[in-house]
Amino acid sequence: MAQQHHEMTGTGTGPDPGADAGELLAAHLNAQATEFLRSLRLHRESTTDAQGAEESLEAARALRRAARRIGATLHTFRPLLDQEWASSLRPELAWLSGTLAQEHAYATRLDRLLEALHRLAGQPPVPVPAGEPHAAAAAPAAGRRSAGRNGWAQPPSPSAATEASTPRGLAVGAAKAAALLERQLTLARTRAHSTALQAFGSSRFHAVADNVAVLASEVPLRAGTGDDLKLLAAQAESDLIEAIGTLPLGQAGHPYNAGALVHGLASDSAPDAQDAPWLKVRSLLRLHRYAQEVLLGHAAQDPRVTDASHALNVHREAAAAAAAAAQAARTPRIAPATAYALGVLHADQRHEVEAARFAFQQAWLHEAVSTR
Repeated sequence: MAQQHHEMTGTGTGPDPGADAGELLAAHLNAQATEFLRSLRLHRESTTDAQGAEESLEAARALRRAARRIGATLHTFRPLLDQEWASSLRPELAWLSGTLAQEHAYATRLDRLLEALHRLAGQPPVPVPAGEPHAAAAAPAAGRRSAGRNGWAQPPSPSAATEASTPRGLAVGAAKAAALLERQLTLARTRAHSTALQAFGSSRFHAVADNVAVLASEVPLRAGTGDDLKLLAAQAESDLIEAIGTLPLGQAGHPYNAGALVHGLASDSAPDAQDAPWLKVRSLLRLHRYAQEVLLGHAAQDPRVTDASHALNVHREAAAAAAAAAQAARTPRIAPATAYALGVLHADQRHEVEAARFAFQQAWLHEAVSTR
């Protein structure tokens, strides 16, 4: 199956073509470990004012990116590395990356849901001040929006056409649904922030940092790596293509088929079961991208990989947002109008899931066909 697709290569300046597999792998891990340590230093040196808080968040994101790349490299090219060392470090890097990702995930999820509620209720979105960094990551949700209570602005009265097209139940329940979501997700974000701070101060994190510090100068390679680097990268691509082959791309090729919505409303477990193959492809696509970085350095990625990655990132965010809306709707004793607004919001985000699947199908198959 892998032969049906063109070889994913990039253009630009890459590693030394004369370097052997061990040298390429060691150089990549050295560079990512150095980036990890640089980001950690910036995070520790950041101040507590607004600018320092943003610098701290950006350093944490860079730290997370480096941890992901190191962990992915250890996974894909583990036969070329000391097995015991790689097997012990990789799960620790996954733990760190996952812990640091939670705060940002809750913030972007809240922004996505509030923006969708404004749109669905016919309200204009709350503007972000000029020059302000990404609102979700720049400050706690309670201080991000100055337009009104719980971020729900008091906009000019909508036009008669907008009022006529917006169901009355949605207009009534949207503000309370926004308040409920902001309360729940801000609490979750605060807890995630505390968990991240505890992680930075833990002995477990210091052990990871010590291992990465060693990795910045010395990579425990196995003897006789030969040309296995390209073979292992090709295996990562083959695993990806096999997983894509299990996706219902034929159905995803028809926009607005409501497949994601129907499954999303079936039962509590149905969305997770239906989304799982797509999330698996997202993970394998990331492994493939990072394997290509080892081979090509900073060369440009295949456009198909870039577009497909973006579509699957949107897919994951929309699926998580739909789950958050459904969880909020299960809050005891909420008003019927609030529950109705959350139900509409859930359906909207499941349609976003379907749209992301359509975008992935278009990006992946269109590029594959056009290069044959």
